[in-house]
Amino acid sequence: MQRVKQTLREIPLLTLGTFLVAAGVYFFKFPNHFNTGGVTGLAVILNAIVPAVSPSTFASLINIAFLVVGFLFLDKSFGINTIYCSVLFSALLSGFEWLFPLAAPLTGQKMLELFFAVILPSLGSAILFNMQSSTGGTDILAMILRRFSSLDIGMALLCVDVLIAASTLYFVGVEAGLYSVLGLVLKSVVVDSVIESLNRRKSFIAVTARPQETCDFITHTLHRSATYWQAEGAYTHEPKWIVLTALSRSQAVALRLFLKSADPHAFILVTNSSEIFGKGFMRA
Repeated sequence: MQRVKQTLREIPLLTLGTFLVAAGVYFFKFPNHFNTGGVTGLAVILNAIVPAVSPSTFASLINIAFLVVGFLFLDKSFGINTIYCSVLFSALLSGFEWLFPLAAPLTGQKMLELFFAVILPSLGSAILFNMQSSTGGTDILAMILRRFSSLDIGMALLCVDVLIAASTLYFVGVEAGLYSVLGLVLKSVVVDSVIESLNRRKSFIAVTARPQETCDFITHTLHRSATYWQAEGAYTHEPKWIVLTALSRSQAVALRLFLKSADPHAFILVTNSSEIFGKGFMRA
């Protein structure tokens, strides 16, 4: 029941991510026969072999098979979100096909359309990956690789999709194949960059002579926790305290401004971090 309630709260973001993927695939990927891997890449290849069957139908059939694999290797929470996104993705593709039938690409600018064919699905996939979800298909295999190996998401996607994208050279044509390989490389970079940006927080270390005021500001104003311990200046040998905390971007700015006023001589280290685990941040 708790998991169902959490899923209901996540539905808006899950829907947004799935919509971005479907829009990029239908309006930019399918008309140009771009193949950046995944279920839609397989659908492009199979549609080239069997033109009578639409890419959307192929994508739906393949998704069912991969969902079964996902249930075998991943937890149930992944399955709930992914079933929703997978069904919605297929429905959106069918809806776009009915509402906006495309006989040709939207423009004659293949490079422009390649960017949208990469950016929109990559942004949507990053949102879904960040919520432990996916539109299904070979993304499930990528998440399995991430769980059972040291590969990052971009590399996992690259390993799963490279053969699918390269097959476009044979089944569709050299031009579409080269665009597809380029799109695949861009896709892996964009997915990692967006996920890192979504998770980015600030690791904040302050060397200060006023630890109590600093910690009070962190706990009572910023509503975060902190750890502090005593140290000694190497040059002055004066007692100092080191305060360590993890904050959002806006909270880090607020703490820096507070220290500038409360302790102008404080030494501050602020670093970006996209992997902070614990209460108030990501679950380990």
